Amino acid sequence: MTFVSILERLPHRWPLLAGALLCAALAGCALSAAPPPAAGPAARPQGDFPEFPAVSGAMREFVARKEIAGAVTLVATRDKVLHLSAVGQADIAAAVPMRPDTLFWIASMTKPVTAAAVLMLQDEGKLSVDDPVAKYLPPLADLKTPDGKPGNLTLRHLLTHTSGMAEATAQESQAARTLADLIPAYAAKPLRFEPGSKWQYCQSAINSLGRIVEVVSGQSFPEFLQKRLFDPLGMKDTGFYPTAEQAGRVAKSYKVADGKLEETSVMGDYDFRRRNRFPAANGGLYSTAPDYARFCQMILNQGSLDGRQYLKPESVKLMTSLQTGDLKTGFTEGCGWGLGWIVVRQPQGVTAMLSPGTCGHGGAYGTQAWIDPVKGMIYVLMVQRSNFPNADGSEVRRVFQATAAAAGR
Repeated sequence: MTFVSILERLPHRWPLLAGALLCAALAGCALSAAPPPAAGPAARPQGDFPEFPAVSGAMREFVARKEIAGAVTLVATRDKVLHLSAVGQADIAAAVPMRPDTLFWIASMTKPVTAAAVLMLQDEGKLSVDDPVAKYLPPLADLKTPDGKPGNLTLRHLLTHTSGMAEATAQESQAARTLADLIPAYAAKPLRFEPGSKWQYCQSAINSLGRIVEVVSGQSFPEFLQKRLFDPLGMKDTGFYPTAEQAGRVAKSYKVADGKLEETSVMGDYDFRRRNRFPAANGGLYSTAPDYARFCQMILNQGSLDGRQYLKPESVKLMTSLQTGDLKTGFTEGCGWGLGWIVVRQPQGVTAMLSPGTCGHGGAYGTQAWIDPVKGMIYVLMVQRSNFPNADGSEVRRVFQATAAAAGR
């Protein structure tokens, strides 16, 4: 890979990093990593990026122990990347090394993106999070609580996983080609509890929000995200349907069995090879660490990045502050829920190194992104392992964040 091609692959709004690389090249500075062989794009040098050696070393230990096949880690502030490293392999059988631009199925890390899309429409006065869901999705108007009362669902219920909506069956999800196809399946099932009375993680609620974005904007959900977020943010490798070129950079998924890593498939509804699947607002996106960091920087900067305002500051605050009161929520202790975001209330365990008010989200196969507004830090972890006992509570996540937080002081 040539120096020019490396620059072209960098997210286009990283002028400081690109400038530093250019100066280094003109001055004849040696890269800290060995130069890539002329054969193929897979050997992208790591020395072109800032790196915390302690973080990379910690991830290599997990690779050596066969906990993960490889990882891409990124640490950033509001305006720059402090650390970007790729270790291990994206494809063990083919000996393909992990690269900074490797794509991952980010699963439920899609949910904060969906929430941002909803709040963008609220900023424009086109909807309110306190609107009844039936205003935009009439088939859901007749949903009843278990005791037969009207559900009276609002968008806020959907965003906070307090709706009580039932899920589509695997067969119904497999048959759906669009988000609209899912709505009749959701409408046919009674609510599991009175909305707002408890918290229960709910995929149908988030997919309903994706459909609401389509109804209100007049665009498909992928089109809205592409035009309003991904293109302007420079998230060139983020989307529901990777191109042929991008598909060649998607990391293989693995599970641990008998102390070994075995290749496994991405969950059926989200397999990038399945082109006729619906654009899952709850968990269908593929992305890279640098791309998702751009989205996080925008949130950390109160909805603004590089002079462009994507969300009002008050909308970012609404999304990323506690909205579920004292309800028991989430997959790790001490956390609550904002609008589409997990919020750290009392740091402990895997969140011990984070400040109260930190927001973020994990994905089913171990991906994580967390924004600490007190320290002004962003932590992005990209791995692809299917059978963590608890992807949000994994030791890989804890060690990455603890090491990165210490290195970034």
